[in-house]
Amino acid sequence: MSDFPPLAELAAQEEELQLRSFTNDDAWALGAALVARAQDGRLPVAIEISRHSHQLFHAAMTGATPDNDAWIARKAATVHRFGHSSLYVGQRSREAGTTFEEQFGLDPQQYVAHGGGFPLLVRDVGPVGVVVVSGLPQVEDHAMVVAALRELVTRQSA
Repeated sequence: MSDFPPLAELAAQEEELQLRSFTNDDAWALGAALVARAQDGRLPVAIEISRHSHQLFHAAMTGATPDNDAWIARKAATVHRFGHSSLYVGQRSREAGTTFEEQFGLDPQQYVAHGGGFPLLVRDVGPVGVVVVSGLPQVEDHAMVVAALRELVTRQSA
């Protein structure tokens, strides 16, 4: 379990990675940044970005499969339900000495607390959407999203 970042670190990421706004153009820029990372690393991922359940961006890189889209849907549902990254939700259960499945008893075909889903948070507004990556080990999916969101926040602050 030491492979997972502590809950405090995951909470700090959500505080740090709040946007000034989130437009369709921002979704494109974020998606393009994720695609560029995937291409550079030849990573077999699928990427999805939505605002208020409206899909604004989707890409499936070489090696991604339809299963990745199913994982995306389950991670996104978890982010929408709990208002936190899917890795945060899973880590909160682990740090409480249980599992997400045991703690909440939700349908595993609809919800999964594996890393890769992250809320799109607009400062002083709250969650407006979700960005999800699927195809790598869950901590790597999460880290890929965090790195791309960090770049978008930096661009918006410039």
